[in-house]
Amino acid sequence: MSDLPVLDAEDQRVLGSLLEKQATVPASYPLTANALRTACNQTSNRDPVVDYDQATVERVARSLRDRELLRIVWVDTGRRTLKYHQTLDERLGLEPDERALITVLLLRGAQAPGELRTRTERLHKFDDRTDVEACLRRMAARPQPLVRELERRAGQHDRRWIHLLGPVPEEEAVAAVESVDRDTVLADGTEARDARVRSSYDAVAAAYADQLLDELDGLPFERWLLDRVVAQANGLPVVEVGSGPGHITAYLAEYGVDAVGVDISPEMVAEARRRFPDRTFEVGDLRRLGRPPTSSGWAAVLAWYSLIHLAASELPDAIAALTRPLDPGGWLVLALHAGAEVRHVEEFLGHEVDLDYVLHDPTQIVNILESAGLVNIEWYLRGPLPTRSETTRRLYVIAHTPS
Repeated sequence: MSDLPVLDAEDQRVLGSLLEKQATVPASYPLTANALRTACNQTSNRDPVVDYDQATVERVARSLRDRELLRIVWVDTGRRTLKYHQTLDERLGLEPDERALITVLLLRGAQAPGELRTRTERLHKFDDRTDVEACLRRMAARPQPLVRELERRAGQHDRRWIHLLGPVPEEEAVAAVESVDRDTVLADGTEARDARVRSSYDAVAAAYADQLLDELDGLPFERWLLDRVVAQANGLPVVEVGSGPGHITAYLAEYGVDAVGVDISPEMVAEARRRFPDRTFEVGDLRRLGRPPTSSGWAAVLAWYSLIHLAASELPDAIAALTRPLDPGGWLVLALHAGAEVRHVEEFLGHEVDLDYVLHDPTQIVNILESAGLVNIEWYLRGPLPTRSETTRRLYVIAHTPS
């Protein structure tokens, strides 16, 4: 293989965008000049966000063509249209998994294996983060390495990787320190994490119910959101997964919704049944949610702070599991903590617990919902309320299945 190409920041953005769109929207590929500009300036899945004008995109494309990293082709679609096709993957001889990782590294800079696994979901299916690491090490072991592992900096949870196809700005590498590997919660496996979550909530069930039962009285925005769910239900069944002590399910039922609560903690379910004996609560796993016995699907599925212990890499499958049993036009409603952090808690409400709280990136959540085929996505971000001793921003999302 010839020497690796050296790509500046504009080269990286153009080629990364072409690589991404070739995989995610093949029907529209190769890209027109206008579509390529839009892809480069996209505000999601890009770091940093840029605002290239058309002249810049065309100048970079011509330069890449002269270096045999891009082809400019004519396509007959009623009228002849000039389109752009990358050839970087051919030049480097990339396998599908390598191609996916290089794409995301070009578009977002230094990242940890867990982040890479999540962000390549639409490009290539990695089984787990170990699969990602194996691919990275294979690329690093080439005679001409394509990637390199960075030293862990203070405050980082995991070591990050960069591509070697051109400079990664130092400020970008430094900014990456603020990011977090949200897959660290799976260090000892999914079953062990689930067992910790279950036992921790079993331990605090009664105290948790005492604290939360009347919380909606001081949360007008959350009541507004739940009132929209009431209107959406229109007599059809609704389920809350991760229902805890049952106060959200009970609120919906109070306003006439056929609402059911499901939780992984048997003690939480017992507490909800004790507090709300006229409501229905069941022990269950949100990742195996079924359809309601009285309808073809749920009018709405609420995951109200029930995804907060899941790793980033688990979210696509979890969202898919919550979406499948929805009726056409049904709503998926999420409440999460927003941020770039994993918080470990060993004491809660006077009880010993072993919990990791994962703060998620709003843009990443919206991207996962879009990838799951959901539409009309709304999301709301509010700051912490000091009167409630909150220390995190709160993210609320509504998404619909196609009608």
